[in-house]
Amino acid sequence: MARSDQPLLSLIVPAYNAEAYLGRCLDSVTAVEQSVEVIVVDDGSTDRTGRLAQDYVDRRPWLRLVSQPNQGHGGAIETGLAQASGLYFRVVDADDWLETMAFRRLVQTLGQLTGPRAVDLVVTNFVYDKVGRRRPAVMRFGAALPAGRPLSWDQTRAFRPGRYMLMHALTYRTETLRRSGLRLPRHCFYVDNLYAFQPLSEVQSLFYLDVDLYHYVIGRADQSVRQEVMQARLDQQLAVNRAMLDQLSERGLPTGRQGQAMAHYLGIVYAISTVFLLLSGTAQDRSEKDRLWSDLSRRDPALHARLRRTWEGRLCHLPGPVGRRAVLAGYALARRLVGFN
Repeated sequence: MARSDQPLLSLIVPAYNAEAYLGRCLDSVTAVEQSVEVIVVDDGSTDRTGRLAQDYVDRRPWLRLVSQPNQGHGGAIETGLAQASGLYFRVVDADDWLETMAFRRLVQTLGQLTGPRAVDLVVTNFVYDKVGRRRPAVMRFGAALPAGRPLSWDQTRAFRPGRYMLMHALTYRTETLRRSGLRLPRHCFYVDNLYAFQPLSEVQSLFYLDVDLYHYVIGRADQSVRQEVMQARLDQQLAVNRAMLDQLSERGLPTGRQGQAMAHYLGIVYAISTVFLLLSGTAQDRSEKDRLWSDLSRRDPALHARLRRTWEGRLCHLPGPVGRRAVLAGYALARRLVGFN
């Protein structure tokens, strides 16, 4: 049960050389003072990120600054988790921001989800806020998660194709996140997939709050999720993909809707890895794509067959040059519809 002096929410802001956009993020995450602690983790920045964060700390005492040598996104999140004292835990990247009214709704809802009503995971919507795009895409989850009440997994429905709970949608119960034994690779991009995936095996209760809370800002030339950058860092995408499989091999896939949600997430990450291996156009990366799926087949034949039956799995295995072109055309269409990089 939450102590009277315990914050409802620990909100962690990993920040590395984020001087240009940290102010907008901190203005948004400090818009709600009561029952929230904000922890900025300055991950070895070489610009004025730390000084800017300290300016906010001096004016807003519910904000703390932790500085550390550079460890990457995963190391900054783990530092924040070690420091957190809130009943619930959320990450907001330094180049993103929260919508104020939705943030207030979240804190009000968390205030109702304490004691015996506490849940393991609160899910909210997020917005693909692409630079230069007039109508951002919003990722909502009402088709799978009935809104406004605590849920068990058997009260949920299957996620639609292409719809999955990225880190930006998730507010974990801190105890649940710690119990999951979350460990994130250092100096590695795309660890947000592990953060969203691994703890799901510990989640037994959920609550869907249907508000557009998180603005996931995309479209900057230097972003890790930009297509050209992802292709250059494909080894890190594949490392995270394999780490997700390692975690599943170690713990096993849960049964029922919980297992379906985790398999669905893993299948989408396999599809992303496949697309970027095919985008390179090299025979070596096509062979790597085959090895990626063959390893899954060797380690978990049932899961491999399950993912191959999905529409993403079928698309990823269309044969020959025509099949590869169809995969890339599908990816290009998704980019236009959703607006991601």
